[in-house]
Amino acid sequence: MTTAADRSRRPRRPVWAGRNYSLLTAAAFLTNGGSQAALISSAFAVLEAGGDSGDVGLVAAARTLPLVLFLLIGGAVADRLPRHRVMVAANALNCVSQGVFAVLVLAGEPRLWQMMLLTALGGTGQAFFSPAAEGMLLSSVHGEQAGRAFAVFRMAMQGAALGGAALGGALVAAVGPGWVLAADAAAFAVAGALRSFLDVSHIPPRAPGAGLLADLREGWREFAGRPWLWGIVTQFAVANAVIGAADAVYGPLVARDHLGGAGPWGLALAFFGAGTVGGALLMTRWKPRRLLLAGTLCVFPMALPAAALAVPAPVGVLCAVMFTAGATVEVFGVSWMTALHQEIPEEKLSRVSAYDWFGSVALLPVATSLAGPAESAFGRTAALWGCATLVVVVTAAVLCVPDVRRLRRRTTTVVQGAAGSADAESPVGGLG
Repeated sequence: MTTAADRSRRPRRPVWAGRNYSLLTAAAFLTNGGSQAALISSAFAVLEAGGDSGDVGLVAAARTLPLVLFLLIGGAVADRLPRHRVMVAANALNCVSQGVFAVLVLAGEPRLWQMMLLTALGGTGQAFFSPAAEGMLLSSVHGEQAGRAFAVFRMAMQGAALGGAALGGALVAAVGPGWVLAADAAAFAVAGALRSFLDVSHIPPRAPGAGLLADLREGWREFAGRPWLWGIVTQFAVANAVIGAADAVYGPLVARDHLGGAGPWGLALAFFGAGTVGGALLMTRWKPRRLLLAGTLCVFPMALPAAALAVPAPVGVLCAVMFTAGATVEVFGVSWMTALHQEIPEEKLSRVSAYDWFGSVALLPVATSLAGPAESAFGRTAALWGCATLVVVVTAAVLCVPDVRRLRRRTTTVVQGAAGSADAESPVGGLG
């Protein structure tokens, strides 16, 4: 018979959900919800200040340009310094930049250069935060339940995006973008406080290195030695660029001209978030044996939102398409994190993550800054169809990489140096 004392001794959370994991999940929930709302509010802040599609693209590019410039340095720094300190410092910078942006919007019409400068500061913070955060999360989960842990983390993060998108669109319409930006600044402040309590005692002390450039070269060798890694990062360099242009520039414009404004666009983004929650929930149960093959096949539906905006489809159809895209891309996201966790050495996680992030966002500034001129030259509809086509083409191309089709899930993680290609039954890169 189970006694009250026995019940009190039972863990209140799964064994893989330790203290660091719980703090990281709670902090990511806060910042992802706020950032999703801020994505909508910043675009409409530019439009309400008299800007056009080109100005929206320039502000979006101002955030991604420093992200590209500083990501590799951020990854090397995160593998040298305690990762939680890098994360807290980055959150502080994001808090200040978003707070000042909010004040300018609430005080009157902000100037374009001011909005670009503040979003650039936010992008700089993100460049140092992202490799440190990914390395911290990957090092906080162990064992064969890693895939489930990543799925639950992403489900919490995408659930926050769901709420943030819905609330963001509604609040922009109700109280204006300034207050939404202020809420995002507050979310960064609270998340930074939570991350300051992370425990890094389980991470072995770093041996003195030969310098920042040597660390970057070592990270590059880890990255370039795995065809599945650089192949998929190359794929997402293109896919993220065109999807980012469609979401950040064309989406708000289509919403303004055909869907009724910020509210319907926020609702569509919320359905994307709901889809990602559903996809993450699926991945808590489903463990595809061929991780990257299953994940990559699920990237094809990411072309559907751009196609729906090109039509343009009614709000209901757009929401259904966004839900489908969110669910399928989350299968890729969890599979990708699991592959990195089982294949990359812990002491190199942040540097490899930095190369991953760098490739994934490298073309975003170009795509978002050219979105306005592309609309002028070819028309919005043709530009959106071009975005959808490029997603399909690059996703089909990466399936030609043998290691993408062959990487298999392992129940134990044994990480060594990179070696040659895998055969049909062994892990990619000769690991384990």
